[in-house]
Amino acid sequence: MRMLSLLLLGVMLSSAAVASNEIDPDSGLVIADNWQLVKAHCGACHSHALVTSQRGDRDYWLKTIRWMQRTQNLWDLPPTIEEKMLDYLAAHYDEREWGRRPPLSPILLPGNNEKENKKD
Repeated sequence: MRMLSLLLLGVMLSSAAVASNEIDPDSGLVIADNWQLVKAHCGACHSHALVTSQRGDRDYWLKTIRWMQRTQNLWDLPPTIEEKMLDYLAAHYDEREWGRRPPLSPILLPGNNEKENKKD
């Protein structure tokens, strides 16, 4: 019960942090420095929901951009634009702000419990 309470508290705090930022009603993006760059470049090819549903650190976002350039025909971004977009994405769509619980320990996963593995 205590774990559930802590989980709910974390989700509420995360939601409150997002709620304190203004959200663009058209894209769903957090309105902050450089959000319009992300809106223009990302929204040119796909839904903004694809951005807002993802979370990751700066390296994750850079790898995502590189993957799209390599496999999805994303154009080369000028370095100053790319830096501003990465700053924005890492600040507002970082995995720490998601409110998702950490992965379960392997011992807690089905099939990894000693009692389940014992044959009667």
